[in-house]
Amino acid sequence: MNPLAVELNESLAQHNPHVLEMLSDLGKNLFFPKGILTQSAEAKEKAHKFNATIGIATENGGPMFLSCIQDKLSSFDPKDIYPYAPPAGKPELRSLWREKMLRENPSQQGKHFSNPIVTNALTHGLSIVADMFVDEGDHLILPDMLWGNYNLTFGTCSGAIVKKHPTFTVTGGYDIDAFKAVLRNSAEEKGKVVVLLNFPNNPSGYTPTVEEGDALVAAIKEVAEGGCNVVAITDDAYFGLFYEDSLQESLFGKLANLHPRILAVKLDGATKEEFVWGFRTGFITFADGNNYENAPVLTALEKKAMGIIRARISNCPHPSQTFVIEALRSPQFLAQKEEKFQIMKGRALKTKEVLNSGKYDKAWDYYPFNSGYFMCLKLKTVEAEKLRVHLLDKYGVGAISTTKTDLRIAFSCIAEQDIPELFDIIYQGVKDLTPEL
Repeated sequence: MNPLAVELNESLAQHNPHVLEMLSDLGKNLFFPKGILTQSAEAKEKAHKFNATIGIATENGGPMFLSCIQDKLSSFDPKDIYPYAPPAGKPELRSLWREKMLRENPSQQGKHFSNPIVTNALTHGLSIVADMFVDEGDHLILPDMLWGNYNLTFGTCSGAIVKKHPTFTVTGGYDIDAFKAVLRNSAEEKGKVVVLLNFPNNPSGYTPTVEEGDALVAAIKEVAEGGCNVVAITDDAYFGLFYEDSLQESLFGKLANLHPRILAVKLDGATKEEFVWGFRTGFITFADGNNYENAPVLTALEKKAMGIIRARISNCPHPSQTFVIEALRSPQFLAQKEEKFQIMKGRALKTKEVLNSGKYDKAWDYYPFNSGYFMCLKLKTVEAEKLRVHLLDKYGVGAISTTKTDLRIAFSCIAEQDIPELFDIIYQGVKDLTPEL
């Protein structure tokens, strides 16, 4: 094992040994190298004559660039576009995102957590977590309504065993008891669990109520008090898109500093929050379980995360980080976000109004939804995949079949005035396949 990894592990062992126990074999071996990047950083401070360290080309005192590219980006200084971004992301962006998190998540106020580290959007953040904390055979706890990519990232790539629980009770609330049962079973069997909380949920579009959120947190604390190590991940990809009665913030703040055996990890990003999907700009933030500022633990985790970023992708794109900084600093930012939020809310509420009309009750029920981009129909008379293909072939309408009975609808990309027609077509497709309806 590299001496730098040994040093980080010894720091964890001294300041929170439970976090060291949570790390995967790879996680224990990770470190941030004191190589070219460190030497280049030192040269940037002191090399006032010539700096022949970093692997970029320069010209006229700045980065070399092609005019055919810069002409399209003339609003931006070349130094904020072309050079490599720092391994953990641009310091200004990290600081701005931290301020944004505190502003939007009251329960994070007064909590101790790391500076957000820039990732190549949410999936990259999930991959970092899997690399750092998941060994083959570890249990990952998820609701049965889940984003399929979790299976690939954690199951196929890292060997986790996905333990699912029913998402909803028969009366329509989040199934806290089912979550508790799976959590307790895994805690007893493994002594370590990875819990992934994705709200607003993809595919259901559901965010728990405040009471349900508190119950989830209490259940996690209970198994930690019983001696189980918990890596509690909040996948907040659709954060802020809360349309009705639900939690209005991430559970990260309530999980942070809750118990020494709980490591809270927040994954979020500009990707969907700021409607910049192609920018691929996300963040990973850690919170130690102790209720005091435990800087050595956060520093060790940050260096290990930087190590896996360096190993896998070197660093994240610079231009998109600059673009997000400009947005966050813009005086129009909040007003423009609110305008788009109201459009999304209008689509969600119109979807619910149309579904509550009663005209489709013979064809489907729908799962609770109150947030995010999606909702799901639970079909009564036809298989979802068969209906999906029929809608595509006959009507040119696309939807996603997630299970044998469930069809996911992204109301996020349907204009509000078109939503009644969309569901009329889906209903007609069901009737085509079940003439007796």
